[in-house]
Amino acid sequence: MTNTATLSAKFQISIPKAVRTSQRWSAGQTFAFIPKGTAVLLVPVPEVESLKGIAAGASPTDYRDRSDRT
Repeated sequence: MTNTATLSAKFQISIPKAVRTSQRWSAGQTFAFIPKGTAVLLVPVPEVESLKGIAAGASPTDYRDRSDRT
């Protein structure tokens, strides 16, 4: 089943409840619009707190610097 929405005169779209529920999206959440050819991806922007620990174990000593680039 395909969920659809209509663009209002104020250029607003209501996201169908089935989509909001399955993606666990909530009111006030921020989204990024990413153009892909003739389509647009709607991607939730993660909260800063949810990114904590994402690079656990990464070593800041063994990385490429600008001077290493060719």
